[in-house]
Amino acid sequence: MPSEIISYHKTRIAPTPSGFLHLGNVLSFAITAALAKKHCAKILLRIDDLDQARANKHHVQDIFDTLNFLEIPWDEGPRNEKDFEENYSQTHRMPMYREALTQLAKEGLVFVCTCSRSQLENNPCNCINKHIPLSTKNACWRLITSDKTKLEVKNYNGDRSAVALPGEMKNFIVKKKDGFPAYQLTSVVDDVFYGVDLIVRGEDLWPSTLAQHELSMALHRKEFQNIAFYQHPLLMGTSGQKLSKSAGATSVKYLRDSGKKPADIYRLIASMLGSNENINDWELLAGIVAPHL
Repeated sequence: MPSEIISYHKTRIAPTPSGFLHLGNVLSFAITAALAKKHCAKILLRIDDLDQARANKHHVQDIFDTLNFLEIPWDEGPRNEKDFEENYSQTHRMPMYREALTQLAKEGLVFVCTCSRSQLENNPCNCINKHIPLSTKNACWRLITSDKTKLEVKNYNGDRSAVALPGEMKNFIVKKKDGFPAYQLTSVVDDVFYGVDLIVRGEDLWPSTLAQHELSMALHRKEFQNIAFYQHPLLMGTSGQKLSKSAGATSVKYLRDSGKKPADIYRLIASMLGSNENINDWELLAGIVAPHL
């Protein structure tokens, strides 16, 4: 473990308004809040709303309802749906995303892909060899990645591990067919813009963590290399599958509408983690997964 004292200044809660928040989201938020409290770090609420086909106002409002109901704090970002729309929606940061995409294009680090999902199910993408014009409509842009690059990821305790980009993330998308920037790009740009230095996310997003490191190197965003990552275990459903926003019975809204109190929800999550302790707030819940907090 490094000899210097580890400290962090800002972390973030970054839900996507593509469905009602579920218990797995709450677990991640609780760990984020606990780590922020430990380090006297600020919490940014960043709502990722560029998936225009899935995002809607009801799910944006659910984010505020859930955080307020469960008394999970945040220091920076929108306080309500109106504030979000007027000041914090990712649509306000489109010029920054376009600038990043232009930079990648100028440096020859992207190629155009016209493959459909069905084509990719049967054959790997070979568009990199077709030299399709970047101006092609209804086509995505993919980052040209390297199999040999070792990505140094800073862990929560300050250690760094060198890992290769997984095969599933080879030449990942940075601009979607609808013309909007992809999640990996907006996430890197936003985290650097807001000065985040600690990111808490589920272990299922480890491939995204690596992809974002690869992209930050291509964009020369060295600040991203100093962000630490705390990847926590997932909360699993009774079927052994990870929870999703389509699973209505595990949504906080469903439980709240059913008369559950915040303490009931925290105890339910604790029981799903195998704990019989009387857990009634986010700090105690975080302690189950991260007992060193």
